[in-house]
Amino acid sequence: MARSPNYIKAAFLMPANLVGLGTAAASAAMTGEPLPMLVALGLEGLYLGVASSMKRFQRAVRAKTPDDPEAARKALDSLQADLAPSQREHYQQLVGLKEKILANYRKLPGGKVLEADSEPRLDALLTSFLRLISTLNQYRSYLNSSDREHLEREVRELEADVAREENPRLKDVKQNRVDILRKRLARFEQASESREVVSHQLAGIEDLMRLTHEQSIAIRDPESVNRQLTVLSAEAEATEESVRQMERFLEFTEETRGPLPHGTRVR
Repeated sequence: MARSPNYIKAAFLMPANLVGLGTAAASAAMTGEPLPMLVALGLEGLYLGVASSMKRFQRAVRAKTPDDPEAARKALDSLQADLAPSQREHYQQLVGLKEKILANYRKLPGGKVLEADSEPRLDALLTSFLRLISTLNQYRSYLNSSDREHLEREVRELEADVAREENPRLKDVKQNRVDILRKRLARFEQASESREVVSHQLAGIEDLMRLTHEQSIAIRDPESVNRQLTVLSAEAEATEESVRQMERFLEFTEETRGPLPHGTRVR
């Protein structure tokens, strides 16, 4: 059974929090005065209580803590296996960038803590990248199908049939079918737009990974890393929501595009 994430521990291990505690401890040691450390500990208790109870913080922690790590790993392996060789190579290049970013973070003060906090966020972004590629491939398959041409032809034929129909009841029924088929055609247009959105989001993730790598080369303080990680987390969260929306679109499409149960069409 999956364990609930430890939100207090996650709040404590935030890089900015550890840096603040370290600074207070160093100040107390240098001056011989316990007051800075006592004040820091008092604020620390308040911070841990507030941060660990915030819903947004809890969602971020859950996103970085998969319920079943083994199942998550198998899901990623399955996504990679479905990629074209060129796509798989592209993904591996981004994985290589991640390793370089973490290596640069390890050189900073408190590097191991920064690495531990950074890796799940980078992994979340890479997971979103994989899922986006998978979604893009599904959109391409959907848009390349002959179903659209069949629908367009059927709409033209049915509209001509409606124009010739003299029976009012039959005319209404056929016109209703035309309206439904036109809605299905509109979904093809929506899918085409979504495919373009996915392509730009993939490029955006790649740009962000490269920018993070370039910044990690020259970065010197942990607080700058924390700002970078905030950007990474926000991008991963936004991308994840886009993936969910597009997956729902594809699931609905697959449910509604098939034949009737008996494999025949009622006319």
